[in-house]
Amino acid sequence: MVEKKKTGRPLGVPLYENKEQIKVQLTGWMSEGKTLREFCRKEEMPSFATIYDWLEEDTAFSARFARARDMGHDAIAEDALRIADSIFLGKKVVSHSGGKEDEDSITVTEEDSVQHRKLQIETRLKLLAKWNPKKYGEKTVIAGDADAPLAVAVDFGIFGELIKNMTLKRQSGE
Repeated sequence: MVEKKKTGRPLGVPLYENKEQIKVQLTGWMSEGKTLREFCRKEEMPSFATIYDWLEEDTAFSARFARARDMGHDAIAEDALRIADSIFLGKKVVSHSGGKEDEDSITVTEEDSVQHRKLQIETRLKLLAKWNPKKYGEKTVIAGDADAPLAVAVDFGIFGELIKNMTLKRQSGE
């Protein structure tokens, strides 16, 4: 009888022995405005789901992660400002053959550049408004939330006048 060879990680050995170091790298990464998914795509980094498991089990890491994400949002907003402040300097030729202008070259005009920068800025601002609506979203007040509790005001004065008029009409026989 042939014995099957055991594969995989030995029991009791953690998948990521440098887990704390990865957490530090991740918070630094996020604070620069980079995405979690991009971090997880790097070689030998944990998956998206693993990071979320770590966030659930470690409240201190969860707080650091939230702070890093908030700092990252500020970095993205600053990046949008940098793009808006940049100046287009003339025509640019983008080539697919090592920098030489040929039939595959694309000439980028000032109008193209302006529209591209506008798209970059708009995309960043829309993402920020979705990710962090309190800080970067449009100011909206929804009645009934903790900051703006729902207040019901009923004025029966008008109803009293209507009832009085109806009573007077009945008494007068109309």
